[in-house]
Amino acid sequence: TSQLHQPASKMAAASVGEALCAVRARIADAVARKEGASAAAAAVRLVAVSKTKPFAAILEAYDAGQRIFGENYVQELVEKANNPELQLPGIQWHFIGHLQSNKAKLLAGLPNLVMVETVDSQKLATTLNRVVGAAQETPLNVMAQVNTSREESVSEARLWAVRGLQAVVSFVPARLSAVA
Repeated sequence: TSQLHQPASKMAAASVGEALCAVRARIADAVARKEGASAAAAAVRLVAVSKTKPFAAILEAYDAGQRIFGENYVQELVEKANNPELQLPGIQWHFIGHLQSNKAKLLAGLPNLVMVETVDSQKLATTLNRVVGAAQETPLNVMAQVNTSREESVSEARLWAVRGLQAVVSFVPARLSAVA
C-alpha cells in the first residue's frame, strides 16, 4: 500500500521528505503509463499544500527538494512568504484558495508569489492586474477556476464566462499571464 492510502497514524509517523518521495514515485508511475511520458513528466508540477503547516515542515520539504508551495488562506500566505526564513532560493508560492477581490491587494508584491490558481471572475482578474502591476516587475501567472459541471458554486466562473475572463487576462499580458 502506498503511503497516501495508509491510516493517518502511519502517515503521521513518516517524515515530510519520505511523504514527498512517495508522492513523487506515484507521479512518476502515472506518467510512465502514458504515451509521450518524457514530455508529460516535464510538465508535471507538484504543489505542496502548506496550509496550517509550521515553518519547520516547509523547510523540511524544501530540504527534500520541494520548491513550489500552495496556500489557500491569504493571511497564511502573507505570513509565510514574508518570513525571512522562508525566502529561499528557488522557492515559489501559489495561491490556491478562493480569493476575494478586496483581499487581492494583500498578495501584491509578495516575495516569490508566482501564481494565483483560482481566478474566478473578470472583476478579480482586473483587480489583480491593477494591484500586481503596481507592485511586481514580472507578470503574475493566473489560472481560471471554471465550473464545468452544473453544480452551483459561488467561487468558480461559469463555463460561459470563461471567454470574458480569458479576454481580461489576455488584454493585460504585461501584468498577468494565463497558464494552461
